[in-house]
Amino acid sequence: MNFQQLKSVREAARRGYNLTEVAHALFTSQPGVSRQIRELEDELGIDIFERNGKRLTGLTEPGKEVLHIVERLLLEAENLQRAGETYSGKTTGTLSIAATHTQTRYVLPKAVQQFRSAFPDVRIALQQSAPEHIAEWVLSGKADIGIATEGLSRFDGLVSFPCYEWHHAIVVPDRHPLLALKEVTLEHLADHPLITYDQGFTGRSHIDEAFDLRQLTPDVVLTAMDSDVIQQYVTMGLGVGIVASMAVEQLSPGLQTIRANHLFASNVTRVAVRRGAFLREYAIDFIRQLAPKLSLDELSAAVSWRR
Repeated sequence: MNFQQLKSVREAARRGYNLTEVAHALFTSQPGVSRQIRELEDELGIDIFERNGKRLTGLTEPGKEVLHIVERLLLEAENLQRAGETYSGKTTGTLSIAATHTQTRYVLPKAVQQFRSAFPDVRIALQQSAPEHIAEWVLSGKADIGIATEGLSRFDGLVSFPCYEWHHAIVVPDRHPLLALKEVTLEHLADHPLITYDQGFTGRSHIDEAFDLRQLTPDVVLTAMDSDVIQQYVTMGLGVGIVASMAVEQLSPGLQTIRANHLFASNVTRVAVRRGAFLREYAIDFIRQLAPKLSLDELSAAVSWRR
């Protein structure tokens, strides 16, 4: 049994049993991947994968348990390396952070600046994507930390912590009719074309839920992942924007903001790490910058493996 065999099994499950993709990810050949998997199956005396001819089609029942053990073994191997670096006093490395555009653009700059002052020899790799991709990257080890508002708490392999609470805000061009109202209602918004986030991004579910509860059908004419993009199209007069409150701190010229705390439920941004991962000192420091109320004991207990 060797690590290459274990990696072949893990990547086959991650990549939909496509051995061509597995071979590419592991910098080897497809026959080499097949051989590694078959040798491990022969050594264990079980079939890990279901097959249709030579093609892998799924995991067997024993294979599902084997995969769980394989993932833990490979994770612990990574942890061993990180522990060695930590206890040998090594303070260099790369902290990989996956986050949505809104978090990266409006929330992380201050934390990154403080982090660089504390750990000048550590490089930071920022990756931006949708919450489900962020979760996948953290689970796979491609990212050390994931930051998003929606979705991170739904994955069993992740442990997430609340960072901060925020609301949505309404963005309109100068002299827009909504600015003359004492208090904007959902009915008022439903009378205008709306521009807001894609499904699954930046609290979009709370926006939809608010209209659904009032049995209103909003005219969402354009959606985007980025707050900056939404503001741009509002500036062009294409509709009323609904964005994260932190995005209006840097409002585009020609726009004004209207509070919407009374219209939509509050949102909570969360920071997530892979359950069971050994966290370097600098990763812990970054997490606690985002979630200052989180104690070291709480963090350690939550990250530990639990079946």
